[in-house]
Amino acid sequence: MQFIKPDININFVGKRKIAFSISLAMILISIASLVIHGGPKYGIDFAGGTLVQIKFNEPVSISKIKSGLAAVDLGKSSVQGFGEHSEHEYLIRTDRSVMTSGGFSQKVQKALESSTGKGVTVRRVEMVGPQVGKDLREKALFAMFYSLLFIAIYISGRFELKWLLSGVIAGVLMGAVYFLSILSVSVPYLIAAALLVSLALFWFLNLKYAMGAIVALIHDVTITVGIFSICNKEFTLPIIAALLTIIGYSLNDTIIVFDRIRENLRKYHKNPLEIVINRSVNETLSRTILTSGTTLIVVVALFVLGGGIIHDFAFALLVGIVVGTYSSIYVASPILLAWNVRGKK
Repeated sequence: MQFIKPDININFVGKRKIAFSISLAMILISIASLVIHGGPKYGIDFAGGTLVQIKFNEPVSISKIKSGLAAVDLGKSSVQGFGEHSEHEYLIRTDRSVMTSGGFSQKVQKALESSTGKGVTVRRVEMVGPQVGKDLREKALFAMFYSLLFIAIYISGRFELKWLLSGVIAGVLMGAVYFLSILSVSVPYLIAAALLVSLALFWFLNLKYAMGAIVALIHDVTITVGIFSICNKEFTLPIIAALLTIIGYSLNDTIIVFDRIRENLRKYHKNPLEIVINRSVNETLSRTILTSGTTLIVVVALFVLGGGIIHDFAFALLVGIVVGTYSSIYVASPILLAWNVRGKK
């Protein structure tokens, strides 16, 4: 099924400098937002503490809810609306890990009914200790880092037949990161440094396809995280699952384009690389639009109709699919051209 004519010739590669400028601007804005906010806004999964979701039969003021919470001794807590305004649901968050056994839900319910004079139902209660939250943060970072390294092995092996070289690089990096983390080195800085070292090694060892794919994936994750920071949305375990999904989706699109570039390099080996890359992107454009479009329809339906529980998860996928499609065309492929220019120099 094709929405686009087979002989279409849009000059994507010719616009690469504009695309690189847009990408750089988005990445800088994302990093600036993270610096201003002191990093991502962690949810209960990563920050630790207690979360209570409540539902009232009628509208109530947040001030009355807070006055009722004072009797339960939750410590410093925040209250915000949740879901549709007509549902009268609220989320209560506190940075204290309160023991939720021994009739905790009943205590909260009675205190809120007393302060508001309205019927209330406790929908869910979650408690995560601070050490557990820290462990989950570190494991989430390791999951994304290891996934990128295994992707680099696959890309280098499939497109450049350098299985052993890429495997040795990935093994050394994973081992170094693991042992340094045991020595209590800050995991976020450790992962960032390891990624920079990885990109430097790909550059010097001429692993150009792996370089293009990994840069595109880092681009996608950074911008998605930055948009979450700008929108002041929380990072929870489902968001990490969404980021890993985005990595897989973006990689799939990038591999399709890389496959066509490899085929066309054999077929049109006398043509300049810029023309071959542009031709390959145009030939896969119909599939890219069809795949991204159908996926977006499902994600938009989840975002609009899925409810408050998966709203942020759907939002992350929505941003990631758009950015991932963009990076497959304007980031991953043009890096191969930049590599060719570097080789000529």
